[in-house]
Amino acid sequence: MIQKERKHPLQWLRRDLGEHLDRYLARLVFLLGPWLCLWMVEVLNQNDVFSDLDVWQVAMNLIWYYALFFVCRLVLGRLRRAAALGAVLSFLVGLLNHYILRFRGRILFPADVAGWRTAANVADGFDYSMDQYIVQAAILLVGYLFLVWMCAPQRKRARLPLAASIPLWAAILGYTYAFFFTGMLPALDIYTQQWVTQRNGFLLNFTVALRYSSVDKPRDYSKQAVLDLMEQYPALAGDDSVTHPVNLIGIMDESFADFTIFDSFESSEDPTPFLHSLKKNTIKGWMYSPVTGGGTASVEFEYLTGFSTYFQPPHTVAYQLYVDEGMPSLAALAGSQGYETTAFHPYKSSGWNRPLAYHDLDFDDQMYEEDVVNPQYIRHYVSDASDFQMIFQTTQQQVKSFFFNVTMQNHSGYAQGWNNLERTISLPDSLKLADSNAEQYFALARQTDNALRELIGYYSQCDEPTMIVFFGDHQPPLKNAFYERLYGKPLDQRTTEEVMRQYAVPFFIWTNYDLSGAEADMQTEDVVISPNYLGVLTAQTAGLPLTGYMEFLADCYEVLPAVTPVGFCTAGGEFLEEKELNEEQREWLRKYEVLNYCGMVDLFDQARPMFCMDEN
Repeated sequence: MIQKERKHPLQWLRRDLGEHLDRYLARLVFLLGPWLCLWMVEVLNQNDVFSDLDVWQVAMNLIWYYALFFVCRLVLGRLRRAAALGAVLSFLVGLLNHYILRFRGRILFPADVAGWRTAANVADGFDYSMDQYIVQAAILLVGYLFLVWMCAPQRKRARLPLAASIPLWAAILGYTYAFFFTGMLPALDIYTQQWVTQRNGFLLNFTVALRYSSVDKPRDYSKQAVLDLMEQYPALAGDDSVTHPVNLIGIMDESFADFTIFDSFESSEDPTPFLHSLKKNTIKGWMYSPVTGGGTASVEFEYLTGFSTYFQPPHTVAYQLYVDEGMPSLAALAGSQGYETTAFHPYKSSGWNRPLAYHDLDFDDQMYEEDVVNPQYIRHYVSDASDFQMIFQTTQQQVKSFFFNVTMQNHSGYAQGWNNLERTISLPDSLKLADSNAEQYFALARQTDNALRELIGYYSQCDEPTMIVFFGDHQPPLKNAFYERLYGKPLDQRTTEEVMRQYAVPFFIWTNYDLSGAEADMQTEDVVISPNYLGVLTAQTAGLPLTGYMEFLADCYEVLPAVTPVGFCTAGGEFLEEKELNEEQREWLRKYEVLNYCGMVDLFDQARPMFCMDEN
């Protein structure tokens, strides 16, 4: 008996258009796939592909989707199967990214793939319910798979002619090489998006992050070179000749700057009178930040680790790409000396991948906006006064506290309105014309100064020895016209010294007891430093033991007291670009790069005692 060929119940929907038309229709559906995948994945990325991405971002995302589809075609040999596989893979990756975006507030990064075991350990506690984005993306996927199914199936596997496959592979490999190993991305002004990580589009941002996910090995790097330096810099025990604080408090104040570093700055009154009055038991001066206008996480990374962003690829964020469990940190050092270590940021935990970064840097506890008791807001952010109340409460509860705080009050967006903010500072008309919102920033700085007065007043009356390290993270993102007015010239005509003024923020170390030892000699108002050294100065002033790496940094500071991606400050007070450094300065920078790479990237077992106090 001859059996009839079984037909699919929906077979009637298919139309025999003829061999040639069927083939062209299949090709059209195949070529449509990457566009639909971009749309689908960006829906899951909570982006509107038609309004949130520019032409270059759309084009470079599409290139990767087309590469995926053509690889599937070259491997499978069938258009329908390749199109279906490419679409399903895109949906699954987009879905994974969507859940990470939901849980952490930022998209999937290469470091998440590397740390999948850690993620799996906490995956049970997350909510995997469907939402509108998943539903919309699923509809797009099903619709496309239906179009693929409507295409006539190929009767046999079809190999691309050699004349076609070779150029395709060459194009894919050539673009991949240009993307990852040339200066194409900087030339197109494309970098890893740092805060709003969806902004590039998912696939482009992931591949850009992958492009910058490794720090280049120094030319002179070797494990033996690290061990040689390790012999020169043994760890030092704590200094018992100085008072050891019971409360060790670090405060990095969002966008807090002192514009008196610009000679031409004028205002109706001093925005920060208390800061300028602080002298007793105080080390203070200028900290040269690696960033200006934004990039908060890079500053706190330098402070907490002593590693410098100068040695990182441009526009990368260590918290997102390089921090791993067991990385040396000031928190780990404090913890080894019996301090309870707490990190606090009165905003969303999603920013900068902080929860994982703080965990990897060995903080015992973390607190965010939802943990603030009776928060008071200025504009849309928790006020510094309310923020400092959390410091008071925590140090009261802990026997011995290392408390690291990143504030939020002064964050950019100086056109938000004056909710709970008094207009206290007036600027000259010339500065107001340059940036009409600048007065709000200086009113915020006054509020911080008032909160500082309360903070220092509180711990002045505290019986427990207390040390406060306070610094801004960067200057605010005021308009270029504002800075040009301060400089009296276009920004592109500035000297290195003038450029670095825009990267200068105030810092101080204050104690409620008399400073002694070498730190007593630093009680001036003109100390120059960068955040990569400030953690060492914190440990020295507190009498904590120093790792060998911190000992090296202390010596390096004497030669190059400020190291930033923008420029350097020398011991003689000169501000130089890298090409202007002398041989001695270059040699110190070379040794710094070797140790920086080892501690960040290649911390092998023999070298760990140089970086980690608990392993000495």
